[in-house]
Amino acid sequence: MNIKHKKFGRLFFILGAVLLAAPLVAQDTTTAAAVQTNADYIWTMTAAFLVFFMQAGFAMVETGFTRAKNTVNIIMKNLMDMSIGAIFYWAMGFALMFGVSRTGWFGTTGFFLSDFGGAGDHWTLAFWMFQVVFAATAATIVSGAMAERTKFVSYLIYSAVISAVIYPVFGSWAWGGLFNGGGWLENLGFIDFAGSTVVHSVGGWAALVGAITLGPRIGKYVKGQARAIPGHNIALGALGVFILWFGWYGFNAGSTTAANTDIALISVNTTLAAAAGALGAMLVAWFRFKKPDATLTLNGVLAGLVGITAGCANVHPGSAIIIGLLSGALVVASIVFVDQVLKIDDPVGAISVHGVGGAWGTLAAGLFNAGGTSLKIIGVQLLGIASAFLWVVITTTILFQVIKHTIGLRVTPEEERDGLDVGEHGLEAYPDFQLIQE
Repeated sequence: MNIKHKKFGRLFFILGAVLLAAPLVAQDTTTAAAVQTNADYIWTMTAAFLVFFMQAGFAMVETGFTRAKNTVNIIMKNLMDMSIGAIFYWAMGFALMFGVSRTGWFGTTGFFLSDFGGAGDHWTLAFWMFQVVFAATAATIVSGAMAERTKFVSYLIYSAVISAVIYPVFGSWAWGGLFNGGGWLENLGFIDFAGSTVVHSVGGWAALVGAITLGPRIGKYVKGQARAIPGHNIALGALGVFILWFGWYGFNAGSTTAANTDIALISVNTTLAAAAGALGAMLVAWFRFKKPDATLTLNGVLAGLVGITAGCANVHPGSAIIIGLLSGALVVASIVFVDQVLKIDDPVGAISVHGVGGAWGTLAAGLFNAGGTSLKIIGVQLLGIASAFLWVVITTTILFQVIKHTIGLRVTPEEERDGLDVGEHGLEAYPDFQLIQE
């Protein structure tokens, strides 16, 4: 065989190999894409389950930080936040938040999850599952601030309205583009990766209005001076904080809704901010009250978590520590200010942890942005904070006032003194123990 024939032989060999390998390459590409898609589903659903478990954390924190005679009531409110929230978010909230938005203010694609493709649209179902647990979180923040004096039926109405309208409308402004929408805040460049404002400040400002509308618990303020009303089980409260910290990895890292390497940075930032929040709160409390107060330190953990939620994907780990330290210090100052200066009775510190902490975390996401900060970025962050405050305060004021002047918002003084467990639910959480009534 001459050289010319050898060249043609090699050419045909190479061409044959390419033709034979082409289907295998295509198959490998298709397989890799399928594996990535399945991994995205698995991670998103796992994260949703972690956030769902946070409902148990909130229930334990609120139960431990309040009196034993209201334990059943706290558990029932947290249970119904998830139960009612899921139904109303399915029926209305998801459409308002993620429907096609032509105005940038809210979605316009009908109602009910079935409008988005139904049972055959698997990603819609997965995305809804992740978002509904966020909606329930926003709703349940209010429970602690309104604890020990709220009518159960009135609370159920609040839970339905915030899940169906109040939370989804603001959510569409900041997050609508995650699905079919496109909100005006996100179009301006608003940074809130996992919800310092969208979830936590929305719940915190609703808690503020609810606590003001209700007024303080009987015996909380004597001759104008704040009186401590200790929770009945700090161990339960601590368990709740650990559950929330664990669930927060789903809250923050799960907001990628994709199984990718961003999860590592987000998880590290979440861990460092929570730890620094505990340290900051403990040191400030120790300095001010001469003791390393456990309840304030536990709230410091939560404040650190709330503070990092907006910027967990766009700040460096060193910045996460600073954000957490300042969150912990700020929450102690805020709890004292709300309790002793504003004289607003918030049994668990929800206003300070979620409202104030969420606002600080949203601002911090702009201040410590790893890609660089500017007056424009800070301005957009402040606009988002202010718009959340105004939207929630206006809407929840209307909601709570309507409830107050129709079916009533607060239980009777006798029911409050006896405890809501008996008056509202007809049973005691600890029937074999003698409870000291206050």
